[in-house]
Amino acid sequence: MKIEQVPFCTMDWNQAETTEHPGITGTAYWKTFEMGNIRVRMVEYTPGYMADHWCHRGHVLLVLEGELVTQLSDGREFILKPGMSYQVAEDADPHRSHTETGAKLFIVD
Repeated sequence: MKIEQVPFCTMDWNQAETTEHPGITGTAYWKTFEMGNIRVRMVEYTPGYMADHWCHRGHVLLVLEGELVTQLSDGREFILKPGMSYQVAEDADPHRSHTETGAKLFIVD
């Protein structure tokens, strides 16, 4: 990942605005920092959340709390717990996530 047009800066996630993104079931709440060619997010999924789309965007995703199940379009599934991450390139493996218990994530894309 080459980060471009982003000078050194800090982010107080406690002060960031929260936006709501409904899934097929449940809701995702995002706090977002976007500058240059990157987007950084703190995301919280409610219990029972299921993404409403297959994502093709590249990410680095770290699970902070809860449990996340990420499914690839080829049928493989990965269970991620706190301290676990996944990394995927743009258009490499379409993916979507769901959680029974809820999850808090840190995502860079």
